[in-house]
Amino acid sequence: MKTARVKWVENFKFLGTAPSGHSIALDGPTEIGGEGSAVKPGELTLIALGGCTGIDVVSMLKKMRVDFHSFEIVVDAEPRTEHPRSWEKIHVKYIITGPGIDESKIKKAIELSEEKYCSVSAMLRASAELTYDYEIISD
Repeated sequence: MKTARVKWVENFKFLGTAPSGHSIALDGPTEIGGEGSAVKPGELTLIALGGCTGIDVVSMLKKMRVDFHSFEIVVDAEPRTEHPRSWEKIHVKYIITGPGIDESKIKKAIELSEEKYCSVSAMLRASAELTYDYEIISD
């Protein structure tokens, strides 16, 4: 079993510690009295999605020997209007830059991550419409 800990610091600030021992600060939005000094928990899900699929894609691209020097994942999301304000729609855009990148390899790596390997995608897909696209920039 893996255990995460989230400890209240003050006001709406918390310190979350992952099973790996790494920590991240969290804060509530200013609308409810938070200071907006750290990541909000809902935002963290979007970062987790980008990180999860990014790690998958980079791992596969390295195995496919795809040469790239820049890779960014942009995650746009629309929250539901009622509580709980979970994400209703999430769009993931992959932007990769490098010389002569084979589009079929990029597409395959993204599809495998989105549909098979990324556990965060699987969790979010259960409650949100999840879409993606990609952009290849040759240099």
